[in-house]
Amino acid sequence: MRIDVFTIFPGAVDSFAGAALLGKARERGLVDLRVHDVRDHATGVHRAVDDAPFGGGAGMVMSSEPIFAAVEAVDPPRPLFLLGPAGRRLDQRLVRELAAGDGFSLLCGRYEGVDARVGEHLCDDELSIGDYVLAGGEVAALVVAEAVARLVPGVMGNEASAGDESFSPDAADGRPGLLEHPHFTRPAEFRGWAVPDVLRSGDHARVAAWRRAAALARTVERRPDLIAARGGLTGEERATLAGAVHQPYAVASPPGPADVSAPPGHHDPDVPRS
Repeated sequence: MRIDVFTIFPGAVDSFAGAALLGKARERGLVDLRVHDVRDHATGVHRAVDDAPFGGGAGMVMSSEPIFAAVEAVDPPRPLFLLGPAGRRLDQRLVRELAAGDGFSLLCGRYEGVDARVGEHLCDDELSIGDYVLAGGEVAALVVAEAVARLVPGVMGNEASAGDESFSPDAADGRPGLLEHPHFTRPAEFRGWAVPDVLRSGDHARVAAWRRAAALARTVERRPDLIAARGGLTGEERATLAGAVHQPYAVASPPGPADVSAPPGHHDPDVPRS
């Protein structure tokens, strides 16, 4: 997997990309992340990459010349995405699409924006990581790179981790995914808050059922929009939620999104702690 990033702050991208999971993936040759300094292709004494906008207004606009020159000198993998608010919203489905390919490239904007001819005649598409404004595209580029890189085969130690997490398509029917179930580790009891008994039972079928119910409950409570995208709850899912009434950290009752999950630290007095 090759990912090229075009920016005027290459150090900001390289420093993060050299750490943690992404850094290890680069070291092992699983992800070839290349960072290109647009300023290297600027002309003039000051190597300016921006200029005042035609028509007036506040701020500066990134110029087309150095950006075109930087991209044409490298001939990066396509598609080339301009990171900006008008683009397709990044989600796990798109992340999986990108991870299935051989590579792609990202162009980081700055200032008030990028000359419109860059997006129209050089880039293949525009990509957004959310409805908010950043000072530049570098953080967004790192979000995209890490989200995609972790799905490249061999990058994560446990390959099952990528399939059993928030937003992954439902394995049973391919519908949009749920939020992931809660996780616990040692100690079994901390400050009076106990790990659900079922997770220490050793019964894999019961554990799987609890995790399914907890994922449903958490999604109904916190992201009802995801439930709506799935077409609502199925009869089986409603039954799963109803059957989880006595499970700590699961649910109290199915239907209303406002009352389907017990709060953190909740313990049903009818279920003894061990």
